[in-house]
Amino acid sequence: MNKIEQSKNERLKYWWTIAYLPVYLIAFGMVEARQTEVTIIGLAIDYQIPFIEAFIVPYLLWFPYIAVTFALFFFKDKREYLQYMGFLYIGMTVFILVSFLFPNGLNLRPETMPRDNIFTRQIALLYSTDTSTNVIPSIHVYNSIAAAVAAVRSERVLPKRYQKVFCALFSLTIIFSTVFIKQHSVIDVMTAVLLSIPVYLFVYKGKHNNY
Repeated sequence: MNKIEQSKNERLKYWWTIAYLPVYLIAFGMVEARQTEVTIIGLAIDYQIPFIEAFIVPYLLWFPYIAVTFALFFFKDKREYLQYMGFLYIGMTVFILVSFLFPNGLNLRPETMPRDNIFTRQIALLYSTDTSTNVIPSIHVYNSIAAAVAAVRSERVLPKRYQKVFCALFSLTIIFSTVFIKQHSVIDVMTAVLLSIPVYLFVYKGKHNNY
């Protein structure tokens, strides 16, 4: 068997890791659709943070960002891919559990847009399709941290220092975007950061780590 065939067979062994995605999406749809009383969360600082509509751009770019990093690691770095998926899936599962056990929501969105431009129209569309419930911990924040960690660690996918710095800064921009467009509270950001610490230690530093 030549190297190309070996590489192809190696990748095929890990297609099963994608199977969790439809399970997560179904569970997310269930928590979003259910009718139940929610606890409104937030901090005083949330109301001091300005509404900056241009941050809708990095917020929306999160979706291709996670998809691209997913694909890059799948095809180029098996070890980091499995750890990256472990990091993502643990946090996403915790999010679903929290949403089921502690229905929560925000009351931060502006009642009317302060301006009419392409950014505010995109935010209005986002608001109409994504409820302001089930926000803690922020998956946008958590998955951005996971992507940055994987990017910084991998020498196969992003071997250049400037590539790693770019990913880290882009992840940070996405994190800021969640509060500037009033999609998340500072609490959502903080809980995502705090959750990422033990998950990082478990996934990357645990003694079980012998992929």
